[in-house]
Amino acid sequence: MSDIPDYHPLADRMRPATLDDFVGQDHILGKDKPLRLAIEQGRLHSMVFWGPPGTGKTTLARIIANSCDAQFLTISAVLSGVKDIREAILKAQQYREVYGKDTVLFIDEAHRFNKSQQDAFLPYVEDGTVTFIGATTENPSFELNNALLSRVRVYLLRNIQPEAMQEIIRRALRDTERGLGRKQLILSETAAKKLSEIADGDARRALNLLEIASDLVEDHQIDDALLDEILSGAAFRRFDKGGEAFYDQISALHKSVRGSAPDAALYWFARMLDGGCDPLYIARRVVRMASEDIGNADPRGLRLALDAWETQERLGSPEGELAIAQAVVYLACAAKSNAVYKAYQSAMQSASKHGSMEVPLHLRNAPTRLMKDLDYGKDYRYAHNEPEAYAAGENYFPEGMQEEQYYFPVDRGLEIKIAEKLANLRELDKQAKKRK
Repeated sequence: MSDIPDYHPLADRMRPATLDDFVGQDHILGKDKPLRLAIEQGRLHSMVFWGPPGTGKTTLARIIANSCDAQFLTISAVLSGVKDIREAILKAQQYREVYGKDTVLFIDEAHRFNKSQQDAFLPYVEDGTVTFIGATTENPSFELNNALLSRVRVYLLRNIQPEAMQEIIRRALRDTERGLGRKQLILSETAAKKLSEIADGDARRALNLLEIASDLVEDHQIDDALLDEILSGAAFRRFDKGGEAFYDQISALHKSVRGSAPDAALYWFARMLDGGCDPLYIARRVVRMASEDIGNADPRGLRLALDAWETQERLGSPEGELAIAQAVVYLACAAKSNAVYKAYQSAMQSASKHGSMEVPLHLRNAPTRLMKDLDYGKDYRYAHNEPEAYAAGENYFPEGMQEEQYYFPVDRGLEIKIAEKLANLRELDKQAKKRK
């Protein structure tokens, strides 16, 4: 047998064993909060911890099991299947028969389980064989089935703030048994601040970086220069392409443009690029913004968005991104209107509601004699031959369908003029109908 002791990373060694040692998540673990009271009173219930990596989901599950004197079984949804679930259930049943105690079944990456796998342990959550605790970085509303969600309480875990992160780092430096205390390391104040910020809310990341620094330090002093050497070329921003963070950030970009906040829009645009998002994806979404939120209040916005998309396709980085940034700023500053967007939705609802109503004869083309004999195109009024190039009083809707108004221009940008023209045309229609 080897005399080399088992190695455990600093982040694993520094896991808190009690609630008093747990740092962060005060919104669910603060004094008199329901989850804290349940843990302190040993009242187990099934739950899901939803939050970013390194925020304490696994650690908190272990603390709950220990506090309630329950067996702790863990399964990774990435590596396990139905067979592993059944084995865990059998262990839980045997543990209850022998010791009369509960079992906490912790499912890491719970969103990776498909519906059949979730259904496999659902009956045992229902009858209390196990207390289910799931950990997920993805929105449970989309990733867990309704039957399971109805039986658990979801707790949202947040990024660990820099102040709390610095406390976690200081504990690791002080602890002589589990941490780095024996090395008597000194972390400068600026280095501690930089490390807590670079960690991006992830305690595991902060402790892993601290451990790397402790292995490389020569004179017990961890300073900015050493951290810069470790971090050179590394990207630490959290961005999961296609995951929750991805859609949250594109949503923030879209809403910033809609809210006429160019600086915030630029920030979210930069965040997505910094995280590795494909600029062409953003360019497509910017075109959507131009049509949905600016519309006819400033039709130039759509053209500029399309030009930015084309620039990205032709030039690539970094010139293309600058063109997209130009479009983002322009759209954020432009007059806003969702009148066409709303009109389109209303027209789609109307088309679905009224079914396949026929096109009136006078609006049909008549390229053949047969069609002319059937009165296709008969009595059609050619608008260019009418006063003001408008066939006042003409009906363009199907026969038997009441005329409807979908488009209501707003009093911003070019739509002010559009509204004035449409109002004038409606007045001409009224006068024409009175003369009939």
